[in-house]
Amino acid sequence: MTETISLELTRKDFVSDQTVRWCPGCGDYSILAQMQKVLPELGIPKEKIVFISGIGCSSRFPYYMNTYGIHSIHGRAPTLASGLAAANPDLNIWVVTGDGDAMSIGGNHLIHAMRRNVDLKILLFNNRIYGLTKGQYSPTSRKGKKTKSSPMGSIEQPLNPLTLALSAEATFVARAMDTDTVHLGEVLRAAAAHEGTSFVEIYQDCVIFNPNEWAGIDDRRTRPDHVIYLEHDKPLIFGKNNDKGVRLNGFKPEVVELGGEFSEKDLIVHDETSQELAYILAHMEHPNYPPPMGVIRQVRKPTYTEELMGQVRMAQERKGVGDLQKLYHAADVWTV
Repeated sequence: MTETISLELTRKDFVSDQTVRWCPGCGDYSILAQMQKVLPELGIPKEKIVFISGIGCSSRFPYYMNTYGIHSIHGRAPTLASGLAAANPDLNIWVVTGDGDAMSIGGNHLIHAMRRNVDLKILLFNNRIYGLTKGQYSPTSRKGKKTKSSPMGSIEQPLNPLTLALSAEATFVARAMDTDTVHLGEVLRAAAAHEGTSFVEIYQDCVIFNPNEWAGIDDRRTRPDHVIYLEHDKPLIFGKNNDKGVRLNGFKPEVVELGGEFSEKDLIVHDETSQELAYILAHMEHPNYPPPMGVIRQVRKPTYTEELMGQVRMAQERKGVGDLQKLYHAADVWTV
């Protein structure tokens, strides 16, 4: 009889022997480091972990993880991951993608993976630029963004990854930032614990082609005055001295100073289960609002694999275990 021996893994166990090839200072480094730090805490054997990526700078991620991995084709990582999750529900599957890969050519694949609630952890590295191809505007670039492909400024309305995920009924939607590594680790742990599709937008710094995109919120010294860290069932308070908050003024969020006319009881209380509140939070963007960080929405629904396996069991109870050869010859066949 073979005895199973559980090994205590460390960060080093998840570091591959490949040379990391990102630009010096790229935000991908901190995301990679946090992932390698968080995975040993999950207690999942390495042979059950898979990273799947598409195309782009972020999609080199699987090479640097000492796990199973697939560097796939542009925008199709959610599709490969969905098939793998259905074929082997025991796997812990992470999809790594960028704003160009996921929001443009892969948009359709991403939407349908989320609406099906496939048990995947999807990390969207959002730097609002095409970095690998040297700096063209992406689907999430701000309107008016001047790049090599939009010298007079982009005339397109940017996609909001969070509202897209919410519209697809993703059961876990969150946001984190590469420069805030402690909080990023917390969000990765929460995403890993969720059953179903976890979608995490990570504000990522492209220091070469879009270095100022997150100016104002990426400095740890001033960040507390410009972002909100969400906690379920807690009021939306922020500021270095916890002296600011967000209330609803009609249907619109409004930033208010605390201590005078307004107090904590006037503020919005975060509810991770509220789809309506999630939309309000997702539309709060810097610099008009402090962007929310953390879990924006989390609900429990049956996963795609649970529903699929339920139908398989039901069919087997009615008709018995299937025979593939009999199925092949159950209808008319012909020779070409």
